[in-house]
Amino acid sequence: MNGLNIGVLAVQGDVAENIMATKMAMEELGIEGIVNEIKNPEQISDLDGLIIPGGESTVIGTLSLVNGSLKKIKEKIASGMPVFGICAGLILLSKKAKDRVVGEMDQPLLDLLDVKIERNAFGRQRDSFESEISMEKIGVPKFQGVFIRAPSIMEAGHNVEIISKFNEKIIAVKQGKILGTSFHPELTDDLSLHKYFVNLVNEKN
Repeated sequence: MNGLNIGVLAVQGDVAENIMATKMAMEELGIEGIVNEIKNPEQISDLDGLIIPGGESTVIGTLSLVNGSLKKIKEKIASGMPVFGICAGLILLSKKAKDRVVGEMDQPLLDLLDVKIERNAFGRQRDSFESEISMEKIGVPKFQGVFIRAPSIMEAGHNVEIISKFNEKIIAVKQGKILGTSFHPELTDDLSLHKYFVNLVNEKN
């Protein structure tokens, strides 16, 4: 094994920030490996772990569908590859998503994470905010959560571990090797979550 191969799905969203944070996390942990932008389905088969960054989730869903990545990603996660979904990435991993304003959304979802998501749960773009949150369950007592048109988790299946809540809304979950957050850890200087994910990927190898 010549180090980890972690990909960041590069359809749109905070791709560069996530690549940077993951590289720094690996460096701090002393774990060898590469972090790449994933732009086509062929790259997916070699991955040890994948980050699906934030952005407009319907766009991510549609674009991924167009280039056939969605099916590949789904198969790979189903076979045990760790994945970290951030904001829109969390929505994409979920089984069900509805919009607070629009209602049920007919968007392609990976249907892997047993949660029901409410998109834009904290309001629209102008309702972006930061707040300190806690993720004791994964050893991160304090973290600065950056919420940008953030979704929340309305319902979580019994096999889903709730990692964090904010204002009674679920904002971070883990189900097996799937990690999902409503907020954007790549927009802070805190690498705790990226380190946690890198360790999760490293365990598998």
